[in-house]
Amino acid sequence: MSSSDPTVQPVPASVVERVDAADVTLSNPKWAVISLGSNLGNRLETLQGAVDALEDTPGLRVKAVSPVYETEPWGVDPGAQPSYFNAVVLVKTTLPPSSLLERGHAIEEAFERVRDERWGPRTLDVDIVSYQDVVSDDPALTLPHPRAHQRAFVLVPWHDLDPGAEVPGLGAVSRLLAEVGREGVQVRADLELRLPE
Repeated sequence: MSSSDPTVQPVPASVVERVDAADVTLSNPKWAVISLGSNLGNRLETLQGAVDALEDTPGLRVKAVSPVYETEPWGVDPGAQPSYFNAVVLVKTTLPPSSLLERGHAIEEAFERVRDERWGPRTLDVDIVSYQDVVSDDPALTLPHPRAHQRAFVLVPWHDLDPGAEVPGLGAVSRLLAEVGREGVQVRADLELRLPE
């Protein structure tokens, strides 16, 4: 729709301010970085479904979604599995990390994720990469994600969203990405994930 369409009224500034304030009153929200991956079924639809499911989570707002990247599966022979579609989302949330993890697992299960082999193919992977500046070695949820800083399929889309981002305790995403390199991570400019309305 063109901006000259008379039926489209601009949103009053007071409403915008209220919405922004409501976002702030997610009492003391924390920023979290979540990586999404899929290599079975309709991969783009699955990733979009995961973004929408995150947005539907009480106490969570999806603030940004990265471009979609196509990557080779990790830890298996080339061609042994379909390629992955990967993306990263930035969220603001009042959920503690443990609840965010539970929600991630519930979303995976909704897409019939099967955890039968390490590095096996999966319909959906939802991983908490970092949560504010929390550093924790809790085996149930290690923060930041113990391997994220070595994985281009996490670092490349995260760097797209937030070029100045830091991995808590490990330093700048840009430096880590320079060390890891971008090999095997192809942007799919023809695909796009929508930010929920």
